[in-house]
Amino acid sequence: MSPTKVIKLTVISDIICPWCYIGQRELDNALKMCSDLPVQVEIEYRPYRIYPSLSDGQFLEKLQWYESKFGSEKIKTMETMILPRARELGIDLKFTDGIITQTTLAHRLMLKAWKMGGQSTQQALLAALFKGYFEASANIGDTDVLADMAVIAKMMTKEEAVSFLESDELLDEVETMINESKKKGINGVPFIVINGKWAVSGGQTAEIFTQIFTKLANHDPTTPRPTYATPSNPPKSVATAPLMA
Repeated sequence: MSPTKVIKLTVISDIICPWCYIGQRELDNALKMCSDLPVQVEIEYRPYRIYPSLSDGQFLEKLQWYESKFGSEKIKTMETMILPRARELGIDLKFTDGIITQTTLAHRLMLKAWKMGGQSTQQALLAALFKGYFEASANIGDTDVLADMAVIAKMMTKEEAVSFLESDELLDEVETMINESKKKGINGVPFIVINGKWAVSGGQTAEIFTQIFTKLANHDPTTPRPTYATPSNPPKSVATAPLMA
């Protein structure tokens, strides 16, 4: 039997990005499909802001904000690309419902989850955040809502979560991570760095991730060719590239 190979993924994403939710679900499916491979996949999620113009603490009706930014026709086009893909993955995605807000608080909580419990705790929180925001129209800029999600992820008590969120703990670290992504030229998410050497952008399918994991398990090189995707411009093909310095 071949020795187990460790594959480290750094996933740069934003909670309010639907392609990030889709990508997360596809990655989960890929891990199930690769359960018989001699690989151990370690995943860390890092922050990104897809709409940097949104201010912290600013709460806007999502549909109204989307219409002002994209226009009604483009929203319809975006929905025709996003909603069918989400349904295929069992996601009841409500694209224009609820509140849109900046995600700094949620990213701080995600980093706290990583520091407290590593991959398992961070992924439990991420699942709660994505499901709450996209399927239950939860306001993830609200301290009380985020504290409830920390409880769901079994990170801490609600009182502890509120205390953390009302502080500035990890704010500088989150800002540094976001700025580092910008400096590396990352302009669309999800953006996945593989073993610090290659990157895959966009909400790729589970089949694509499976091909990558299989190649790495067999020590085959990936093909360098970068591409980028945004919530309104979904990826059409796999993209791997050396990590930018």
